[in-house]
Amino acid sequence: MSAAVELTGVWADLPGQDAAIDALQRAATLGAPAHAWLFTGPPGSGRSNAARAFAAALQCDAPDPQDRGCGQCHACRTVMAGTHPDVSLIATEKVTYQIVDVRELITRAQDRPSAGKWRVIIVEDADRMTERTTNVLLKSIEEPPPHTVWILCAPSPADVLVTIRSRCRPISLGVPSREAVAELLVRRDGLTAEQADFAARVSQSHIGIARRLARDEGARLRRDRTVKLPLRLQSVSDAVVAAGDLVKLSTEESTASAEARATADTAALRESLGLDSDSPIPPQLRSQFKALEELNKRRAKRGVNDSLDRALIDLTTFYRDVLTLQLATGSELVNDYLARELATVAHRTTAEQTLARIDYISEARRRITANVQPLLAMEAMMAGLLPARNQGDTTA
Repeated sequence: MSAAVELTGVWADLPGQDAAIDALQRAATLGAPAHAWLFTGPPGSGRSNAARAFAAALQCDAPDPQDRGCGQCHACRTVMAGTHPDVSLIATEKVTYQIVDVRELITRAQDRPSAGKWRVIIVEDADRMTERTTNVLLKSIEEPPPHTVWILCAPSPADVLVTIRSRCRPISLGVPSREAVAELLVRRDGLTAEQADFAARVSQSHIGIARRLARDEGARLRRDRTVKLPLRLQSVSDAVVAAGDLVKLSTEESTASAEARATADTAALRESLGLDSDSPIPPQLRSQFKALEELNKRRAKRGVNDSLDRALIDLTTFYRDVLTLQLATGSELVNDYLARELATVAHRTTAEQTLARIDYISEARRRITANVQPLLAMEAMMAGLLPARNQGDTTA
C-alpha cells in the first residue's frame, strides 16, 4: 500500500506501517479498544506518532465508524495538536520515571473524560521506568477504569517488565523505507526530492531526524563533522582532541535547547504566580523556582547524553559503510557522499578491525547510559578507533 495515495487523515504521516495501522483502524472502528497497548519499534519508527494517531481515532467525531481518524474533525485536530483535554502525552525529562510521576498518572486515569469518549494516557519511553516504578503502574493497568486507555511506548517488548507486557495488546512498528520517508518529507514539509532523499538516507529513515537534517543547516554540519572524525585519527593526541570535539558538539546542541526551554518555563512560572519578569521572588515562592531549577539541570544532563547518543549512532554509520565495502554486500552506503574516503579506509583495514571499532562505539553508548563522565567515555572510545599501529602508543 502506498503511504502517499492510500493513507489519509491521522494515519497519513506513518509511512511503512501498514500492518500496525490496519490493527489500530479496526480497534477504533469497533469502538471497544483494549484497555492497555504496548507500541514498540526502533528509534525513528514513529511510536509516539502512531500512539497519537490512535488516540485521535478513538476520540474522532466522525459519525461513520469507518471514518474514525478522519483528521478533519475538532477531536482529531486537537489530539494531533496536543491540546485535547482527555489525551495526555507523558514524557520524562529525567533519566528514569519517578514513582511520584506514575502515581500522578494513575490519579489522572481515574478521571472520567470531560469532552471525548475516552481518557487516553500515552507514556513515551516506558523503558525508562524502573521495576519499582512499573510495579506501581501495574495495578492500574490490570484493573483500569472502563473509560481509560493506556498506551505505553518502548523500543522493544523486552524493555518492559513481563508483568506489564502480558497485560497489553502489542503493536509492532518497523523502520520505514528511505523512499517512504523521502516522500513524506516532500509532501508534508515541502522539501525538494534531492533534499528529502539525502535526509532520509543519512538519518537511516528516522523521520524526526531526517526532518531536522533537511531543515537545519547547523544540524547537517554537526553530523558531517561527527561522521568525518575517524579520518582525523592518527595518534593518541588526535583521539583526545576528537573526543573533546564530539562532547563539545553535543553539548552545544543540547545546551542551546535547554537554555531556551528553561527561560520559557521560568517566564511561564512567573506569569502563573503573578510576578513581573524583574520582580524579586518572595521567600514563600522560592521553593517552586528551586524545583524548576533542579528540573532544568536534569533536563540539561539528559539532553547532553541524548545528543551524544545520536552522535555515536551517526559515527557508527561510518564504520557500517566501511564494513559494507569490505564484505562487498552491495548494500547502499548511508554516507555515499564520502564514498572515496570510505573506500580508502576499507582498503587499509580489515572487516575484523571494523567490527571491533563498532564494538568500541557500542560500549561508549552503554557507558553514557550508565552515567560515565562523557569526556572519559569518548576518550576511551576514540583510542579504540585509532589505526591498529597507534592504539598502544601513549607518546602522542
